[in-house]
Amino acid sequence: MTIDCAGKLISLKTPKILGILNLTPDSFYDGGKFNDNYKSLKQCEKMLNEGATFIDIGAISTRPGASDLDLSTEKKRLFPILENLLLKFPDTLFSIDTFRHEIADESLKMGAVMINDVSGGTYGTKMFDVISKHDCPYIMMHRKGISLDMQKDPKYKDVVLEVKDFFSKQIKLANKKGVRKIIIDVGFGFGKTIEQNFKLLGDLEKFNYFKYPILTGISRKSMIWKKLKISPNESLNGTTFLHAFALKSGSKLLRVHDVKKAKECIDLLQALS
Repeated sequence: MTIDCAGKLISLKTPKILGILNLTPDSFYDGGKFNDNYKSLKQCEKMLNEGATFIDIGAISTRPGASDLDLSTEKKRLFPILENLLLKFPDTLFSIDTFRHEIADESLKMGAVMINDVSGGTYGTKMFDVISKHDCPYIMMHRKGISLDMQKDPKYKDVVLEVKDFFSKQIKLANKKGVRKIIIDVGFGFGKTIEQNFKLLGDLEKFNYFKYPILTGISRKSMIWKKLKISPNESLNGTTFLHAFALKSGSKLLRVHDVKKAKECIDLLQALS
């Protein structure tokens, strides 16, 4: 299994890491830490040195309770820093965490190679057109509701079945638009209770049914620290354990805050295979 990023083939025989670079002041874990040129450059360099294959840049918080940022502000946060990163690290594979087709289109024109869409193509109608035009990898995530209200008592009759149904529908729509390079993300913490998150993780291998790479975004999320009654700062050990479980269940990509620890997890699991 491979990912074609602007003509560069990335093998997923060994799982790969997306290092999280948040440019937001209000992200749930690292808000405000990397939202200027100098800090973003240093963090990007650090994550690349620790083993990240991709750097996933987000300029709008999608944490539970966050309001949608206006398009103009997202542009002002993202584009100057993305331009600087592309100049400093021209060979790096940058993914853009956005649900807006306008941001996706401009970022890909600038030199980004992948789009990470928390709405899974449900925000507006033009995202699949943009992805098809650029023929780039597309992370399709499941989210129930929007960030502002998604954690207000999310209900499912069968969370695994309903998330699978979502992907069946959205993949068909994407394929009709010519989108082929799909990566699926079940969306831990996005419109799910703690119990629903663990049910999805326990059955993650069922999503191999789609024959697309699975990305797991579970790093320091509340399903870990609320379950253990600790803080996000104390949740690295729990994150690493769940990363190992996700990898054993077939996940080919990890989206993480702590690249070094995720890389060690992957390396040790590879040694066992």
